[in-house]
Amino acid sequence: MRTAYRTCPLCEAACGLELTVSEDRVVAARGDRDHVFSHGFVCPKGATFGQLTGDPDRLRQPLVRRDGRHVEVSWDEAFAAVEAGLRPLLERHGRNALAIYLGNPNAHTMAGGLYVTPMIKAAGTRNVFSASTVDQMPKHVSSGYLFGHPLTIPVPDIDRTDFLLILGANPWESNGSLATAADFPGRLKAIQARGGRFVVVDPRRTRTAEHADEHLFIRPGTDAYLLFGIVHTLFDEGLVNLRDLAGHVTGIDQVRALAAGFGPDKVAAACGVPAERVRDLARQLALSDKAAVYGRIGTCTVEFGTLTSWLVDVINVLTGNLDRPGGVMFPLAAHLRPSAAGPGKGFTVGRWHSRVRGFPEVKGELPVATLADEIETPGEGQVRAFLTVAGNPALSTPNSGRLDRALGELEFMVSVDPYLNETTRHADVVLPPLEATSKGHFDFSFLGFAVRNFAAYSPPVFPPVSPSVSPSSGIDECDILARLIMVLTGAFPDADAVHEHLLTQALERSGFAQSRDLVRGDGPAERLLDVAVRSGAYGDQFGERPGGLSLERLLENPHGIDLGPLQPRVPEILKTPSGTIELCVPQLAAEADRLLAAPVPAEEQLVLIGRRHLRSNNSWMHNVPALVKGRDRCTLQVNPADAARLALTDGDEAQVTSRAGSLTARVEVTDRVMPSVVSLPHGWGHSLPGVRLSVAAEHPGVNSNVLTDELVIDPLSGNSVLNGIPVDIKPL
Repeated sequence: MRTAYRTCPLCEAACGLELTVSEDRVVAARGDRDHVFSHGFVCPKGATFGQLTGDPDRLRQPLVRRDGRHVEVSWDEAFAAVEAGLRPLLERHGRNALAIYLGNPNAHTMAGGLYVTPMIKAAGTRNVFSASTVDQMPKHVSSGYLFGHPLTIPVPDIDRTDFLLILGANPWESNGSLATAADFPGRLKAIQARGGRFVVVDPRRTRTAEHADEHLFIRPGTDAYLLFGIVHTLFDEGLVNLRDLAGHVTGIDQVRALAAGFGPDKVAAACGVPAERVRDLARQLALSDKAAVYGRIGTCTVEFGTLTSWLVDVINVLTGNLDRPGGVMFPLAAHLRPSAAGPGKGFTVGRWHSRVRGFPEVKGELPVATLADEIETPGEGQVRAFLTVAGNPALSTPNSGRLDRALGELEFMVSVDPYLNETTRHADVVLPPLEATSKGHFDFSFLGFAVRNFAAYSPPVFPPVSPSVSPSSGIDECDILARLIMVLTGAFPDADAVHEHLLTQALERSGFAQSRDLVRGDGPAERLLDVAVRSGAYGDQFGERPGGLSLERLLENPHGIDLGPLQPRVPEILKTPSGTIELCVPQLAAEADRLLAAPVPAEEQLVLIGRRHLRSNNSWMHNVPALVKGRDRCTLQVNPADAARLALTDGDEAQVTSRAGSLTARVEVTDRVMPSVVSLPHGWGHSLPGVRLSVAAEHPGVNSNVLTDELVIDPLSGNSVLNGIPVDIKPL
């Protein structure tokens, strides 16, 4: 027996784990009580870390489709099959004949942070899609317009705030999102313990809402009305106070004019929140010493997602709570460097457009809602080949049944994935990465959203074994992506040459090109990490700043290194053309006009929303027995008043129909959902043939994305609308 310490890679919270290891397996996992950020907190997902990495259904050798069946082959055979299938196709039809899809788990790996972007560049295709456009893309767009860069996203300074307004988020279940906060529930309780309050606005009484000081029901998709009502009140009652932001904000008068048409009485009729409560929220946010507004996936996956995301930070700005302790602030991760002072080139979209529906590119990718169009529609530039990395779009994208059928029409498909799931069952080649215990971990994505600056690196628990020694040992995901770069470019003799090329580029970008001999690390990801943290904001600058961060110092501190509370970063962080927070741009003004002219949603129309569970993270958590045991969680929640009207009782089967499709689900009658709202969880539907997920198959559930509509998106970001979907329901 021995003990190993590791950052949990299963959600955004970045909790520390203490692993009990026996020979070649993890036999127990619990929270690391000495971790500088999580202090021993662990959720059910983290506690099953060993079960997930030891899942017998995980693929450990590549698969190649032969005669309609997936068979195990060697790594050399697998990459030979990739080259034979991909290279001639791209030569015949051009680079845009390949589409790439990046799934949510990419954000949880070092390879995802270091090798995915070079792989996309090597592919040379404009048909790049990801889980971002069924999740957080509106926040990237609104932040891009406000601050000049789509990754400049402020997070609530939850440990110092007095009043927190939460919209469309359920951190008691999700552990936080775009706000890395280990033990988010404990941090919310701490607000109350020090005399503060938090209020939840949500169409469902979530676990977070149950613990809140106040919960306000709101009609799905109408958060923008509520937020505009708050903005209107701030101006109307003279509550606007920029505080330290004075001189750093432009566009206030334009926002005042846009908000004029959204008085509390008018927005109350649209969103269902009483007008006086709208005014009270504005007053609380303006008059609290330290306050913050935090909106998440429920505010993004709606038709006015970008407008809603923008309004969240407009309120934070107008109340002087942006870039202020206790408000919302900008983290500075260890692998990043502070920006140079002065304005930047700002944020733009539409450098290219999708071939079929003409959607503009946003942040280098196209809306996944149009992926099926690009596969099905003949003509120049038609997608004929597909590469997925850690994604399951056959379940997780709108009108997923249509996309699932389209995947069957492809000429060639490659998947980098540890499972034969609903998507990868279509692949001609499946390349499984190493288990998490056999590779290092550093949160390139989530440390940039942490509510307190810290750094932590986890070395492999078990040293990787070469496939030449054990064919089922696997290879590191960085090596898989490096070999795919070799295939896509034809410019490198082996994976080592790709690794060296990327290291040289990283050193040149860091300004330490002459320091190659000083770089440390046992693997390619570790060497790139060493360059990033040594040249980063807290780094040792390759010896120029003694005592600064390096990979070596991270290894010496297995419980992480605390880098202190968030600090004000305005104006340094601002990269708009004016060098200010540009509070109003024409694109958002036009969306405000569109919202003002939009018809008020009909109260009697049933609409569908999703929901999150603590034991689940999309579809890739459903093959662990401990995480799916107990009562059925894939139920259709229906309000008692609607159940009575529809002649439904608890446990009935009901048919749910939208424009996109229809499914049958078991009814759960509950007052957790407000009237005229029904709820299904996301990520289920494990009943398709050819899938090798034995545990998930015993708990298949139904796929809510059979009902979501690929024709309805947020126009500014291309994000799919997954909440507020009109549905009809009848008993079976």
